[in-house]
Amino acid sequence: MTDLSSIDTRILQINQRLKSAQLGLQVERRGEKLSLRGTLPPRPGSDRLRPHQQRLSLNLPATPTGLKQAEQEAKIIAAQLIQNTFSWKPYLMVGGGKRLNQMDLAEQVQAFQQHFLAQSHRTKAASAKATWTTAYEPYLRKLQAIAQSRSNLSLPEAIYATVQATKANSRSRQICCTALGAFASFLDIELPTDLKSFWGNYGVSQTQARDLPSDEEILAVYDTIPNPTWRFVYGIMATYGLRNHEVFFCDYTALQQGNREASIEVLDTTKTGHHEVWPFYPDWVERFNLRQVELPPVNTDLTQTTLQRIGQLVSVQFRRYNLPFSPYDLRHAWAVRTIHIGLPDTVAARMMGHSVTVHTRTYHRWITRRDQQQAVEAALHRSQLASLSTKH
Repeated sequence: MTDLSSIDTRILQINQRLKSAQLGLQVERRGEKLSLRGTLPPRPGSDRLRPHQQRLSLNLPATPTGLKQAEQEAKIIAAQLIQNTFSWKPYLMVGGGKRLNQMDLAEQVQAFQQHFLAQSHRTKAASAKATWTTAYEPYLRKLQAIAQSRSNLSLPEAIYATVQATKANSRSRQICCTALGAFASFLDIELPTDLKSFWGNYGVSQTQARDLPSDEEILAVYDTIPNPTWRFVYGIMATYGLRNHEVFFCDYTALQQGNREASIEVLDTTKTGHHEVWPFYPDWVERFNLRQVELPPVNTDLTQTTLQRIGQLVSVQFRRYNLPFSPYDLRHAWAVRTIHIGLPDTVAARMMGHSVTVHTRTYHRWITRRDQQQAVEAALHRSQLASLSTKH
């Protein structure tokens, strides 16, 4: 059993050395654990704005070995305070009474997941869960696998190895960099080389133009779908440019009540949150019988499933019916259609639930020669009508 009186004597000696070095920190014993005390920046979530006297738990035992570590920790923290690089994160208890730097990699990933999901507003929980599942979890699993198979690597080295294991100049490389960069930031790990330098030249400019279905093709395919509930899914996506999963998370009240504008509301639980959408073309509301809302029996309880899985069900059904294009082709065709009609990009982007930058960089690039020809003919027709009206 440790002689605490002997430990207290050693603490006095350590504190005298720290005071002589003007480090501004003192070691304290609280029961059988050691802490530091000094003027520190406000803790995360604190209402205080200025540094003030606080206690920092080291979670070290009150033993001779623990005292050596505590003195060394005091010197490190004092240097960080001078350089203005001190962070509370490594010293806060996360889960199971552990600090992040006391956890193994699997525990750190689990703590990061809890932090990531907790940062999202309650109404965005489903979206955050989908983002974690599709964009973060796969690359963190890859990181764990590489770290386990190559135990000689430090964590930063394992992170770089994971990034380099993805295809260069690809979307997956960018997502991997984003996910692992966020993980490193969470752990307060300083990476010598910014992961953005590994992104490469992938971007929207590399996105290949799609051969989108024409309006005539969209109308013809609708009649080939045997199931009325999946015909509704197809028709609502074609008319409103919805994402796969959004079909099941909409308020169709105005549409069902015969509202002349026939707008629908995409709910908060979706990937990009609440937004309102209008039909293009309005005539398709009647053509596809959309006022009769008939959704297939898909489980939408987000405590049991995810937005991604719901979206996958739609894609699977399109393939099952051998439809000649994907659900997202309907969405992209809707976007190009709004450009032809002359809908402002700001309005169309809002209805699609993304930024104007994404809208213009993506969909304007997909306008084919056929689309351009239609736009030119429409513009010439309007010009001719304007000319005739001035003559009369």
